[in-house]
Amino acid sequence: MNNTNKLLQTYQLTSELCLKNRLVMAPMTRAFAEDDGSPTQAMVNYYAKRADAGLIITEGTIIHPEGTGYHNVPGIYTNKHVEKWKLVSQAVHKKGGCIFMQIWHVGRVSHPSFLNGNFPVSASATSMRGKIRRSEGLYYGESRSATLAEIKLLVQSYVDAAKNAISAGFDGVEIHAANGYLIDQFLHYHTNLRQDIYGLTPENMSRFALEIVKACGDAIGFERIGIRLSPGAYLNEIVGDPRDAEVFSYLLLKLNEFPIAYVHTGNFDDSVKYNELNELTMTQFIRNHYLGSVIACGGYDLTEAKTQVGQKNCDLVSIGRAFIANPDLIIKYKQQKSLVPYSVKMLEILN
Repeated sequence: MNNTNKLLQTYQLTSELCLKNRLVMAPMTRAFAEDDGSPTQAMVNYYAKRADAGLIITEGTIIHPEGTGYHNVPGIYTNKHVEKWKLVSQAVHKKGGCIFMQIWHVGRVSHPSFLNGNFPVSASATSMRGKIRRSEGLYYGESRSATLAEIKLLVQSYVDAAKNAISAGFDGVEIHAANGYLIDQFLHYHTNLRQDIYGLTPENMSRFALEIVKACGDAIGFERIGIRLSPGAYLNEIVGDPRDAEVFSYLLLKLNEFPIAYVHTGNFDDSVKYNELNELTMTQFIRNHYLGSVIACGGYDLTEAKTQVGQKNCDLVSIGRAFIANPDLIIKYKQQKSLVPYSVKMLEILN
């Protein structure tokens, strides 16, 4: 099986990183960190058990206290965070694994109760109405537009987080620019209403994301950088706009100029075709514009993952729920054993 199945073949991701297979553990918010955002021993065990994946991408990890919107998600902005995350990277490396940290700022997807009473920062002043997940009766509301000075500080916060992740022993970072969170809010016309150098045109709307990639790459090396994108609007109350395709096509073409590790699809169902992307799926759209390594994500089972990689529609596939249910997913797949079905109840424990 290993000789003919491309999913189980090695993949040269960068000049220094050769992945042992093409299956990636997707980033999944689990909310089992300490109250101060420090990783726990349960998190060390959780990631170490899945070190057979070609690449592990951690759950979203907050870059700054003002970037949070959920309880008990991990952070990477204090010395304690760095020291605790070292235990995770060391445990994964001890088992021969490779691990990137996903660095994250939620932007408007937050609430003043997380932010000392302040409105969340975003590309523009907008409003959300939905209930906040994992909260007791909290609802989203108003956000405020980031000032130019704040944008510079936000870029620096991503750089600091990337440097901290490397100090904590990670092989690289994935910049979370998907799923309707902060960077993604700059990339969609529905949430970017700015009239300055960060709004109005594809070039301007891509500026924030590209500044972050450039600054982080300069700080830790571009081959240690991945980025997750959602060209289609599907989450956190962002509405698609036909002009969004122009923004993401420009962004992806500019990303080709940086020797980053990969672009990763941010989606829950990658079979969906989007009107604003000319009836393409997110991964199809990314593949059409980006020349480097593409990680597809969005509800793939192992059979479809094998097909997509075999047809060269992507280079790697990230899997989420199956990895929660099966820490030994890779071994079972190699041995063609049945997988334990995923259940929502599995989210209640960190196994």
